[in-house]
Amino acid sequence: MDCQLLLSHIRQFVELETEEIDFLESILIPRPFKQGEIIVKSGDGARYLAYVNSGYTLTYYTDREGTDHVIRFAAAGWWTGDIYSLSKELLTPLTTKGLCDGELLLLPRLAQSQLLEKYLKFERYFRNLFQTALMRQQLRFVESHSIPAEQRYLKFRETFPGIEQYLPQKYIASYLAITPEFLSKIRKSLARKRA
Repeated sequence: MDCQLLLSHIRQFVELETEEIDFLESILIPRPFKQGEIIVKSGDGARYLAYVNSGYTLTYYTDREGTDHVIRFAAAGWWTGDIYSLSKELLTPLTTKGLCDGELLLLPRLAQSQLLEKYLKFERYFRNLFQTALMRQQLRFVESHSIPAEQRYLKFRETFPGIEQYLPQKYIASYLAITPEFLSKIRKSLARKRA
């Protein structure tokens, strides 16, 4: 199991001792996934935080009418899944699936509790991680109401280079809070500008 990407990410927030690294590596579970594979399904027990070691994932909510609403995409080097894995809720309302072949590093809920209790540096790391995630979520909400859709689409492409080849247009449109038809118009407009 290669944890170098995760350790590099953690070092952006805290410096770890060998003992802390060894303990973290001992509790992580490598979990390969295939393109299109459901990793966690809505209604499943939310038992893990998941770090994308390679590949892309998609997390979404399906409403009563069967429409999927994209919550997030995650690329290598990002945490994914849903916060229910840390709460007392037993079941997740979200589905996470692989967009291409890749690997996750799973951090079980119980093991994460042990990690946080035993090594305070991880408490600081996860606090910073969740603060950053909350700020990004708030910024995404503000942008969806204040920035034109074309600019949001360009930012999406910059943030997730190459991900479009794995996605139906409806998922990108859902993430951008626009219709697939409007996304087609944006793509055509951009193509005309490049020509």
